[in-house]
Amino acid sequence: MNELQKEIRELAKERKAIILAHNYQPPEIQDVADLTGDSLELSLKAAQTDAEVVVFCGVRFMAETAAIVCPDKLIVFPRMEAGCEMADMIGPEDVENLKAKYPKAPVVTYVNSYVEIKALSDICCTSANAVNVVRALDADEIIFLPDMNLARYTQRFFKEKKIHYFEGFCPFHDVLTVEDVTAARKAHPNAVFMAHPECRPEVIDLADAVRSTSGMLRYAKESDAKEFIIGTEVGLLYPLKKQNPDKNFYPASEKMLCKAMKIISLEDLKKSLETLSPVVKVPEDLRVKAYRAVARMLEIPRT
Repeated sequence: MNELQKEIRELAKERKAIILAHNYQPPEIQDVADLTGDSLELSLKAAQTDAEVVVFCGVRFMAETAAIVCPDKLIVFPRMEAGCEMADMIGPEDVENLKAKYPKAPVVTYVNSYVEIKALSDICCTSANAVNVVRALDADEIIFLPDMNLARYTQRFFKEKKIHYFEGFCPFHDVLTVEDVTAARKAHPNAVFMAHPECRPEVIDLADAVRSTSGMLRYAKESDAKEFIIGTEVGLLYPLKKQNPDKNFYPASEKMLCKAMKIISLEDLKKSLETLSPVVKVPEDLRVKAYRAVARMLEIPRT
């Protein structure tokens, strides 16, 4: 660790703070964090600690999620402008319109969304458990928000259920094309191609494995393969290599870069710990409704 990172660790200890970093964060942020991982799992783990302060290094909806599941903790988010383009695509009126169109369909909302959307939902899901969530619902029709690619991936597992989706998408996953994957495979013919469920259907068709970011980390660790093409944000290559130094990882495309995930710097993190700001709060009425949707998801057995 460099001096700045050491200062951050000391500040975190003084403030009784836990630092969370998403898998897409820059290496220097991941290295100074107490926990790294997917957004929801980080918030759930933080809720189980005795930390008084949670500093979330990611994008804004992730800090909101921490506020939803950790109501007794102060949630600090170093750079408020670090948003999510997909989460920004959908508003409460879009949800209400879909509910009016399909009144009998329960609303499944991907955790990559803002609290106002979660609060209007029946249940949340992650990219890892979307199929299990839809399977658990006693309904022939489902409304799925806000990611159409994750919705279309989930639909593959059901003939008896119809998924109606909002046409939102993650720009850095949706940008990956068949041509990109073909070129990567040509360059690395022995590599396993792992795709994220937020990728386009035609890209999913080419994948050897479809996994969430945490799922990719597990898959790479357990696999006998020595080379992998990674179909998600390029930041994941750092923890993959860190956990598997004897294996090689290649980006499916250098275009898969989320600029919002790179906004927070070590200097920002230090300042947040010094000032305990900016603070992310969610209105209690929305928090309770959103938490209900998250809690319902957590009741579903994992497979």
